[in-house]
Amino acid sequence: MIIYHRGAAFQPSVTRVGNAFVATASILEEDGHATSLGTLGAFVSKDGALGFAVRCATAFIDGDDLPLPPFPIALIPS
Repeated sequence: MIIYHRGAAFQPSVTRVGNAFVATASILEEDGHATSLGTLGAFVSKDGALGFAVRCATAFIDGDDLPLPPFPIALIPS
């Protein structure tokens, strides 16, 4: 789904990974390019992850600091 905030378009998304839901969001440019905010955090519910992705995208558009997730994604070295 594409959402508009202050004239800017963004697309929040949620991916299930095991028992968790991972939030991501992309800011959509008028020229067709997108800026990904990356992996934003892990959540126990799809709704929680989607709501967090929306909060992060609107904070990014407003120029505010992104909120901290309740469960950050830990990177495992390969």
